[in-house]
Amino acid sequence: MKAVVQRVFNSEVVCDGSTVGSISQGLLILLGVCRGDTQKEADIMASKVANLRIFRDENDKMNLSLLDINGQALAVSNFTLCADTSHGRRPSFIEAEDPDKANALYERFCEKLIENGVEKVEKGVFGGDMQVSLINQGPVTIILDTENWK
Repeated sequence: MKAVVQRVFNSEVVCDGSTVGSISQGLLILLGVCRGDTQKEADIMASKVANLRIFRDENDKMNLSLLDINGQALAVSNFTLCADTSHGRRPSFIEAEDPDKANALYERFCEKLIENGVEKVEKGVFGGDMQVSLINQGPVTIILDTENWK
C-alpha cells in the first residue's frame, strides 16, 4: 500500500460537478492499494498517517501529529500510485489491486483512521473521475509505502 500525504490548509474533491469531500487543516491522503495488500497493511498505514508528526509545534518544529492538532483527513483512492514505470514510457498498472478488493481496503483504511482518533475523515469516490484541489501547507509532502516497513 502506498500513500502520498500532503499537509494542507484545506482540500476538496469534486466528482461529476459536486463536492464529495472537503476538509480544513489536516492531511490530503492519496492512497494506492497494490496487489497483495491486506487488512494488515491498511491498519498499519492508517496508524502511521494518524500519528505522523509533520505539523509545527510552538517551536516551529515538525513535531505534532494529525491527532495532536485535531486535524481532518481527506482520503482519495489512487490506483496510479501502484504504477510500474520500469520499462518504456507507458506505465503498467498490473500491480494495482483488483477494484473490489482495493475498495474494501480503502474503506478499511478510512475506518481505521477514525478508530485511531481522527474525528473527521472525508473521502473521494472510489473509481471516480475526480478533481482534487488543495492548498499545501509548507509545502509538506510525504510518501509512505508499506513495503518499506516489512
